[in-house]
Amino acid sequence: MSTNLNGKTALVTGASRGIGRATALALAAAGARVLVHFSSAEPAADAVVEAIRASGGSAEKVAADLSTASGPHELARQVRALVGERLDILVANAGISKASPIAETTVDDFDRLFAVNVRAPYFLVQQLLPVLGEGSSVVLLSSLAARSPVGNLSAYAASKGAVDTLVKHFAASLGERGIRVNAVAPGVVETDMSNFAKTDAGRDYTLGMQALKRVAQPDDIAGAALFLASDAARWVTGDTLRVDGGSKL
Repeated sequence: MSTNLNGKTALVTGASRGIGRATALALAAAGARVLVHFSSAEPAADAVVEAIRASGGSAEKVAADLSTASGPHELARQVRALVGERLDILVANAGISKASPIAETTVDDFDRLFAVNVRAPYFLVQQLLPVLGEGSSVVLLSSLAARSPVGNLSAYAASKGAVDTLVKHFAASLGERGIRVNAVAPGVVETDMSNFAKTDAGRDYTLGMQALKRVAQPDDIAGAALFLASDAARWVTGDTLRVDGGSKL
């Protein structure tokens, strides 16, 4: 079983930082040509592309605002123009989070969470179907919050619960075409999205709910995404892989 991705092409959304960046670098290190998606952080995306090329890999950047209804369609158009007839790997990592008590969650906040975390990956998969086929792998990003209460994240958690549901329906529908669909569900990871984990209180909270007593780094999640994207996971589909250090056992 191999995680060698030589000759394969991958798209990673939200790849300018955090888990997306680490995943883009991991896929490239395994041999894949990587399309590095960003929304607004172009200098950071340029840095990821440059890092991949400096290591002898192949990468290009693509831009689209996935919070808009047309964003996934525009991104898919760019990707299809670049890859031609074949995309081997899609890691739909781009996502947003907002902590808010139920009583203070606004309609705009709720709608934006679902637009980026659910609508965008749904229609990105739809629009990329012409270039996905036998052996392609789709990896979505779920969350520990989808199965266990964590802070004031009810709306965010609901969007990630929707991702877990999409995984099963996508896998069932696309399996006859040889397309695998899975998700990675991180716990708390030390990224910009989880700044509280960088505080003493946040670190204590995180370690208190985990079996493994350290705060996760983006590379910890990227390794799981690489596994699901590769032939090592060729008989895995419709699953959500928990990568959370044994949180909330």
